[in-house]
Amino acid sequence: MNHQKIFSGASLTGPGGGRWRKRPVAVVAALVAGLLVAGCGAGGKTTAVAGEDSVDGALAGVTIPDSFSPVTVTPLSKSTTPWKGSDDKYHVSYDLQLTNASRLPATLHKVEVVDAKQQSTVVTSISGRQLVDHTCAYGDCNRLRMLPSANAKDTVILPGESRALLVDLTFDTLAQAPAAVAHHLFLDGQKNPPASKPTAIDYLAAPFDISAGKPRVISPPVKGDNWVAANGCCGTGEAHRPALNTLNGKLGNSQRFAIDWMKLDDDGKFYSGDKTKNESFANYGQAIYAVADGTISSTLDNVEGGTPGTLPAKDPVLGPKLTVQNVDGNHIIQDLGDGTWAMYAHLVKGSLLVKPGDKVKKGQKIADLGNTGNSSGPHLHFQLMDNPSLLQADAVPYVFDKFTYQGQVSEAAWQASDAYLSGTYFQGKLPKGQPRTDGLPLNLSIVDFPKS
Repeated sequence: MNHQKIFSGASLTGPGGGRWRKRPVAVVAALVAGLLVAGCGAGGKTTAVAGEDSVDGALAGVTIPDSFSPVTVTPLSKSTTPWKGSDDKYHVSYDLQLTNASRLPATLHKVEVVDAKQQSTVVTSISGRQLVDHTCAYGDCNRLRMLPSANAKDTVILPGESRALLVDLTFDTLAQAPAAVAHHLFLDGQKNPPASKPTAIDYLAAPFDISAGKPRVISPPVKGDNWVAANGCCGTGEAHRPALNTLNGKLGNSQRFAIDWMKLDDDGKFYSGDKTKNESFANYGQAIYAVADGTISSTLDNVEGGTPGTLPAKDPVLGPKLTVQNVDGNHIIQDLGDGTWAMYAHLVKGSLLVKPGDKVKKGQKIADLGNTGNSSGPHLHFQLMDNPSLLQADAVPYVFDKFTYQGQVSEAAWQASDAYLSGTYFQGKLPKGQPRTDGLPLNLSIVDFPKS
């Protein structure tokens, strides 16, 4: 098993069976809002049609050359914004749906993400192993996904079929990020309506606003030292980043920026003693705190604790008992205002200190960290989203106001560990921590949060 699956507890249809991956595809359904670019004929240009906030914003004046486009491109989320990671770089993450709407097979060779207003400026290029690499377990690879989410077998998209493409951009400074991007596809496909065989073709599509506001600044949901950001952004071998789901008639990803928070003890171990007992884990029973002022929207507090090392979705008895309502175990959804909700999941049964309608303050204790729902070990699944319903929500980027970056858990060690995460994980810890403000810890970061 690999960590992806274990702590992946929210997914009913996503990858399963891993190590501490708590919710591979947690209850997610994103608002499928995107840009549709119309075009027919040749030689002209079509003005971008975007989401409600884009016509007078980042996409104002953006034009796309008219072309016959056999593979359509649709963003699977609303416009987004850059956020600062624990590497002190700025990141942008979103997903696209590619659909072959032609009569002939299409073989995708490359997708260039370009500045929508300076279309000769390539922001990043996705090709080769980044699209498909069957030997790659994690990192910058396998960004082309079968639906709802599995590594693509190859880069061929048959007529009537769709794929998803995970896009992650990184900039050294915020000033380097364009206000909007577009997507330049290179493929062999139906070049024009009368074509009888695939030929080389390339065209621009899907302008997308990536400068829509700022990430939400919140306080951490846990306190203390040696917290590990498991299944965090942005590698494709983890549980959350590729956690596309089909819910409420939509394809989306509410877990794009989700983190499974786990804690190491002073020896760099996740547990000591009997590994089959939740109480043996360093994070079990840790206090969970409200990340901002707000109102409790909904709660669930009737799911019994699970057994470490066992992922219910992979168990023939427990699996059928999972539903979209209980897959995240005991949980709290909090309205933070301004169209943003926080989700705290896999909590200890009976530990919830709040109920729907309660007003809470930033830093107020609201529950205890547990191991409930589709989870193979104690952890807190945390995310921000744009809807109180997990079946409707799209991921919202966010940053923590203050933390200390202490290094990384080795990805190789993480992937190679057993179902209980046995062993020690301080090999990548820094001699001295580095203070961070207004940032989001990247995958497998080790961080200290303020104790008060």
